[in-house]
Amino acid sequence: MITILIADDQTLMREGLKTILDLENDMRVIGTAENGQQAYEMVREHKPDIVLMDIKMPVMDGIESTKKIKKDFPHTLILILTTFAEDEYIVEGMANGASGFLLKDMPGDKLIASIRDAVKGQMMMPAVIAAKLAARLSHVSFQTRSSIHVERLKQQGIGLSEREREVAVLMLQGMSNRQIAKTLFISEGTVKNYISMIYAKIGTNERSKAILYLKELGVEHPK
Repeated sequence: MITILIADDQTLMREGLKTILDLENDMRVIGTAENGQQAYEMVREHKPDIVLMDIKMPVMDGIESTKKIKKDFPHTLILILTTFAEDEYIVEGMANGASGFLLKDMPGDKLIASIRDAVKGQMMMPAVIAAKLAARLSHVSFQTRSSIHVERLKQQGIGLSEREREVAVLMLQGMSNRQIAKTLFISEGTVKNYISMIYAKIGTNERSKAILYLKELGVEHPK
């Protein structure tokens, strides 16, 4: 028996999914949650096999809930429910341990088949979402292959680590700390720490001066 928890802030969606899934002989919905925090608490209590997780919910969104659940209950499978294929949510969901994405408007029989496939260990990724993910990863790869001119840094007595160079390049592209964190899949606090180390090595504590200095050294772009 596949035990399922449904997390969605829309009552009709929760009840509709529950009705469809409870008709299956090998599935049982053990509960429904209307926000990410409630979903986490219900996973802790009931230990379901799989969670169908909405993204945008009050109190705690689906991405943060996924992160907490996978940290404390790593064997729980999570399928992200979405009505849109936005690359930022795809990357975040996968980075935080989701086993795939399901479009809310997919036919009921395909939803049921996808749940069974996920339990068997298959990654669930509708074509439209897979295309978005591929485009996003290609963009990330382009950005992270760029690097500050290493030799010019050495000539100035500055040695940046590979990660510091990646952060510096994204700074030069005008990204905020939050954007850098999402691009490199690290926390915003970690980004701030790297930037502080870059400042210390360059000899400034101002972002504008650091960016100007790095621009003067030149940037190598991927060919």
